[in-house]
Amino acid sequence: MPKAYWVVFYRSISDPQKFGAYAKLAPAATAPFGSRYLARGTAAAVFEAGLKERVVITEFPSVEKAVAAYKSPAYRDALKALGDGAVRDLRIVEGVE
Repeated sequence: MPKAYWVVFYRSISDPQKFGAYAKLAPAATAPFGSRYLARGTAAAVFEAGLKERVVITEFPSVEKAVAAYKSPAYRDALKALGDGAVRDLRIVEGVE
């Protein structure tokens, strides 16, 4: 079964306190689903239509685990803490292996 990845682009962070609260809750919320952070930070370089924004890539054992993590009550609590503190785009992508 191929791994899966959350790819999150932060279009803007308007409330650093809310973002900080989310950042404390999210890792513990996704860990039970086998999550592992592969990258997080502002893009080092951008090309074509890319934007120099914060990106987070999180690996999961499968698409099912990635979706379950997103729908879990603990992750919902993390999202509540973030609230309107950021504008993001989260995509779940299946790995090639």
